[in-house]
Amino acid sequence: MARLAVTGHRGLSSHTEQLVDAALRDFVNARAEDDLVGLSCLADGADTLFARAVLDADGSLVVIVPARKYREQLPETHHAAYDHLMSSATDVIELDHVESDSSAHMDASLRMLHEADELVAVWDGQPARGYGGTADVVNAARRTGIPVTVIWPDDATRD
Repeated sequence: MARLAVTGHRGLSSHTEQLVDAALRDFVNARAEDDLVGLSCLADGADTLFARAVLDADGSLVVIVPARKYREQLPETHHAAYDHLMSSATDVIELDHVESDSSAHMDASLRMLHEADELVAVWDGQPARGYGGTADVVNAARRTGIPVTVIWPDDATRD
């Protein structure tokens, strides 16, 4: 069984999102022969692209909810996708945080790493823009010996 966690950037341009989606699907499909479990917080961007790829490859989805107010902090345009993926999850792990802040997000990432065999990072290689960002999660995985696969396709950009 392969248990893959995801971390990655949000707010990607449509061009970069298409590139990342294709790269994630290639990666996930190559792993689909295992009993694939994907772990995600379902934020807009990389988290959601990964979750969809896992489900489309007949994998199981485990959702980590960082805080009780997490969904309302996400862009309203993302709520329908979030709700749909939540309803497709085989398990939901809710953390005790109330506010959806950087501390809650980092705690959720650490919980995902605790549950995972490998981290898939949709990452441009740059430092985190705030505590709990993609670079922080990659560094936490590397410190604990969890293998990290970085996905950042050629021609991908980030504002």
